[in-house]
Amino acid sequence: MSIDKNQTLSRMKKLTELHGAPGFEDDVKTYLKNEMAPYVDEFVYNRMGGFYGVKRSKAKEPKKVMVAAHMDEVGFMITHITDNGLLQFTNLGGVATDIWQGQRLKVKSRTNEEIVGIVANIPKHFRTGNEGAPTIEDLLLDIGCESKTDVINRGIQIGDTIVPETPFTQLSEHRFVSKAWDNRYGCLIGLELLELLKDVELDFDLFVGANVQEEVGLRGAKASAELIDPDIAFVVDCSPANDMKGKQHLSGELGKGTLIRIKDGTMILKPTFRDYLIDLTKKFDIPNQYYMSPGGTDGGEIHKANIGIPTAVIGVCARYIHSTNAVFDYRDYDAARRLLFQSIKNLNDKIIDTLQYN
Repeated sequence: MSIDKNQTLSRMKKLTELHGAPGFEDDVKTYLKNEMAPYVDEFVYNRMGGFYGVKRSKAKEPKKVMVAAHMDEVGFMITHITDNGLLQFTNLGGVATDIWQGQRLKVKSRTNEEIVGIVANIPKHFRTGNEGAPTIEDLLLDIGCESKTDVINRGIQIGDTIVPETPFTQLSEHRFVSKAWDNRYGCLIGLELLELLKDVELDFDLFVGANVQEEVGLRGAKASAELIDPDIAFVVDCSPANDMKGKQHLSGELGKGTLIRIKDGTMILKPTFRDYLIDLTKKFDIPNQYYMSPGGTDGGEIHKANIGIPTAVIGVCARYIHSTNAVFDYRDYDAARRLLFQSIKNLNDKIIDTLQYN
């Protein structure tokens, strides 16, 4: 079975344009549940907001395999409304402080309306030359209101969330730009994995879904791991590329394939799991690249849960993540989808036991 590329691109557009700041992932969750429902037997939930669709096996006492994305994106939360109708905010997730002035952001109001604004900046005409890079808390979002009352009348209050206003755009034959590819990539690949497995009988129960609040400290992953208690897990997440000036060691290059994340700040890939993935890339001719990161993924929490859950990250890289625009390559997504599909399709009890206990 294959998936039409236009269908995938339509899903990319929908998912990346949805509003899903950490702790406010409901729009993404609603979309994914509706799309996943035809391919799963049931859904399970944790109390933090994470959810998983379950494809049940007909095997007796089947093992459990988890495929985990996260739904949230970096964003902001309103902390103050000025008397003249501007919004102050704090960050939700790790963002640089020097890239937001003049950018278009959108607020999610209490009435679920999305309201676009511009981050204020001082025009060159009025600069003295002594201005330093502002902190996030110093920035102001201008949504066109003239007073605090105007803001409140539009349904906006302190505590409401803000994300970039970035339309999904094709840049070239293979490359696209959007917000939130970290990690709507993982949401999309999980959905399409289930579609590809629609008519495939598995020897294990497969749990495919997404966690909340990854961008603020991997907070939702532990609850999901303890809910499911899988035998092994795959994390699907997007990582930063650092290839603008050419190859930079193991820091990701666009168009070079899916990432084999051998080490990051939260997890080391088990050698048996590494070899399983590499053997599949060779057998099925899947473009891939080794990757290391000082950051981490939900795998950092999942692999430590319960008595230990062998975990691997199947990822892609993108330029300029955690900003208003991320540039990524469709070929990398295709390679990651192929590897995830073959990783699940080729699993059996013996391989799972080997990944668990070497």
